[in-house]
Amino acid sequence: MTRAWVRELAGWMLAAAAALATAASVASSARAELLFRDGDSLVVALLARSALAGEPFDWALSSVLFIPEAIVFAGLDAGLPLGAEGLLAVSAVLNVLALYGAIRLVAGRSREGRAAVAWSVATVIVFGVIAATETSSSRDALELASLPLTTTYYAATVVAVVLTIGILRRALDEPRHLGLLTISLVAVATVSTLSNPLFAAWATVPLVLILLVLALRASALRRRLLLLGVALVVGTALGGLARIPFAAWIANTGASYAQPEQWRESLIYYGDLAVERLQSPLALIAALIVVALLGFAILTTIRARDAGERLVALAAWAAPLVVLLGAIALGTHAARYLQPLVFLPVLVLVAAPRALTLSVRLRRAAAGVAGVILLVLGFAGIPRLAAAATQPDPDLSCVTEWVDASGRTGAGQFWTVRLPKLHLADPAQLVQVDHRLNGYAWLVNRADFASGEVTFLIEDAQTVPWDLPDAREPDELIDCGRYSILDLGADPLPLGPVHS
Repeated sequence: MTRAWVRELAGWMLAAAAALATAASVASSARAELLFRDGDSLVVALLARSALAGEPFDWALSSVLFIPEAIVFAGLDAGLPLGAEGLLAVSAVLNVLALYGAIRLVAGRSREGRAAVAWSVATVIVFGVIAATETSSSRDALELASLPLTTTYYAATVVAVVLTIGILRRALDEPRHLGLLTISLVAVATVSTLSNPLFAAWATVPLVLILLVLALRASALRRRLLLLGVALVVGTALGGLARIPFAAWIANTGASYAQPEQWRESLIYYGDLAVERLQSPLALIAALIVVALLGFAILTTIRARDAGERLVALAAWAAPLVVLLGAIALGTHAARYLQPLVFLPVLVLVAAPRALTLSVRLRRAAAGVAGVILLVLGFAGIPRLAAAATQPDPDLSCVTEWVDASGRTGAGQFWTVRLPKLHLADPAQLVQVDHRLNGYAWLVNRADFASGEVTFLIEDAQTVPWDLPDAREPDELIDCGRYSILDLGADPLPLGPVHS
């Protein structure tokens, strides 16, 4: 094995340690609610398990199809003897590791005077440090680095955006591979847009603008830059067209999320989130890191020695700015849309991954010490992550055991029903409804509604008071801690019309 391969293998090992430490930190905080139990966060797990069980596939999805995420989770579910939380924990580690792989592509080839592997590992560590400062359970908090650890909040799109920047950088650094890299660019853009059209806002629009700016000032590279821009646009368009056959499963195209007339409300909303986020010392540390990275990215753009460095540096500060302005201009109200504000600035660390001007002996000693510390943190994270993923939940167990034993079909509202539904032997025993008992076809298999009626209801603190078409008292009320089961006995309630 050559020294280069040893270096790359060491990089992946250290990145795995960083991923374990990051996932353990997030899972050991209140953020575990988002990682393991939040209604939105469970869609990929529910989707994968439905497919593996061979259920009729009639899913009502959002504009995001979660194709890469569902494939990976289904593979984990089929191959690992773990419960849902264990699989979500493994997925969190793999998501960070996949991000490292994309970052490593951005860093370029290792050669004399460069430390691409070391800086790639450093980049994923910085990202992990930011994620470790995020400790709230809210899906709406401006805590963006921890979101890609979930299976729902666009992990595949985050990796794809970084991968796209890496392909562009390699195309500028290695023109002899331009044809293959251009095809790869089209393929990544096509698959990413097919799965999540947000790729166009996070990657296509800002990166095409950056390529045009570079083309204006670099006449020798103009044709190559324009070719790459066209390839990115073509791939995105092909991905959009590829979504047409999936139209039956897309319950919301996402067009309603864009409300340009509400740009002022959007500005206020994101401003309030920022103020709320900066209330804690950990958040201030994260903010200072991001601001320092943005400043360094601007400085690197000015001092860049070649087009590849300048492209990555521009992507680290200009692309997040374009995304932020676009999110406000479109009147959006969702913190998750702003993830590029965190995962793109860290890329400046690999824009020009030069080796430190130290003696070889000193560099090796420093790398060795840092590597040992990182490996220790990674191994220490394993029991923490395992403990978080196997934490007993007697209330949930009470519900699932009762439902499994009943052999009947019941119902619950979105935020209440999804966690118990995931843990049932037969998830179809719990139907997702609104407070009027109408079928609520949102991020769920519409085949569930074939039962037509239910004989019990599940509720908790998130349940909106029921407004049933046939008011009646339950035969029995089963207390399961934070959950209650309203057993209606042998007299079922009919489901109302299905809507999304």
